Amino acid sequence: MQQTDAPHSAVERRLEELGHALPPVPAPVAAYVPAVISGNYVYTSGQLPSIAGKLTASGKVGAEVSAETAKDCAALAAVNALAAVKSVIGDLDRITRVVKVVGFVASETSFTGQPGVINGASELLGQALGDAGVHARSAVGVSVLPLDAPVEVELIVEFQ
Repeated sequence: MQQTDAPHSAVERRLEELGHALPPVPAPVAAYVPAVISGNYVYTSGQLPSIAGKLTASGKVGAEVSAETAKDCAALAAVNALAAVKSVIGDLDRITRVVKVVGFVASETSFTGQPGVINGASELLGQALGDAGVHARSAVGVSVLPLDAPVEVELIVEFQ
């Protein structure tokens, strides 16, 4: 899937004001696609905190990765998920609601701060999308994520 070169949307301008450029969506490395449309909804695959194909952090939260760094990683993973959304709908201003965020946190066994980590994604979506960014959410601790990423975020968004 190719990301379109449509003019920057208001959502993209807000992301840039927050210090995030919407990246191109990398080609899948396995048997999946970055995002799928069903009706008026986009479901993204899990997105990692990467820039230009490189993780910004790796390891378990509460051990090798601090909760604050993981929160920043969750925000970046949400930006990458928005890029996947744009790749199938063309313009992020078409989003009418972020319906659900699912966040996975690779956690050291005693770490229980998964909701605070995934707040990074939730806060970023609220700042970028305003009321349309308010969503239901799950924040799940797991033993390991692909490539030893500390977080993974997926979105369900409604669009018009």
